[in-house]
Amino acid sequence: MPTQLDQLKQFTKVVADTGDFDSIKSYQPQDATTNPSLILKAATMPAYAHLVDQAVKEAGAAATIGQTIDGLLVLFGSEILKIVPGRVSTEVDARLSFDRDGSIAKAREIIGRYEKGGIGRERVLIKLASTWEGIKAAEQLQKEGINCNLTLLFSFPQAVACAEAGVKLISPFVGRILDWHKKNAGHDFAPTEDPGVQSVGKIYAYYKKFGYKTEVMGASFRNKGEILELAGCDLLTISPQLLGELAASNDPLVRKLDPAAVSADVERVTYDEKSFRFAFNEDPMAVDKTAEGIRLFSADIVKLEQLIQKKRS
Repeated sequence: MPTQLDQLKQFTKVVADTGDFDSIKSYQPQDATTNPSLILKAATMPAYAHLVDQAVKEAGAAATIGQTIDGLLVLFGSEILKIVPGRVSTEVDARLSFDRDGSIAKAREIIGRYEKGGIGRERVLIKLASTWEGIKAAEQLQKEGINCNLTLLFSFPQAVACAEAGVKLISPFVGRILDWHKKNAGHDFAPTEDPGVQSVGKIYAYYKKFGYKTEVMGASFRNKGEILELAGCDLLTISPQLLGELAASNDPLVRKLDPAAVSADVERVTYDEKSFRFAFNEDPMAVDKTAEGIRLFSADIVKLEQLIQKKRS
């Protein structure tokens, strides 16, 4: 019997959720995703100190810290693309989450750096927070042929708005949704009852029912059971620890999500800015976790800036 990881790869694109090259090589995923927290963790590891030094050297003394960090993100992404056959996700500064024009400008800069290094934009996904401004930035970028990965996504309205904007891919955060409900309910949930799993299942069914091309990539898993319940999702981005658990098991893995089996009992909805903001505000979990995610990613960008500043001084 093949491993659960090999079985999963038969109907779901497996994506490595890490900035660690050795982990990516070990599990042979199709794509890889990074975020400020993962890049910060990798940048502080001795094995990758040379990339930080290279980013500082290539940027030069006249560059801003922000430009140096962009260079570092692209260096990591470029190295990852030497390992994976597909795409890498590179994130726009989370402090631009409510700045549509700033996000567009930063995304263009990042893509420009990749293209200058000989990497085509088809191999890069620009990560943006699923705020209204982030979604509208992605809508414009998609028109320019810059594919986007909308992250920090916790609610159905966010997913609908992304699909209507023509976003290439969304990353609903399964584990963080579970975290919120565990804290508020005072108890854990079985994988079949997991609110994060149910959220992604609903989004997946909605997209398939109405023919949206936006890809669904479940993210932020807390346990292997969540992954097994979402087997069949377009993509799943998985940490090295959980990839290891899947690779260590030969138990049968059953496909749970299938376009041919989506419910017909789904109504189509649409949102303008006002109705989106109201619907999003009606979900306290989504409001809490989106805000928290932006704060955490912003804090890690600041730490990365401090790391770069020490290297420059």
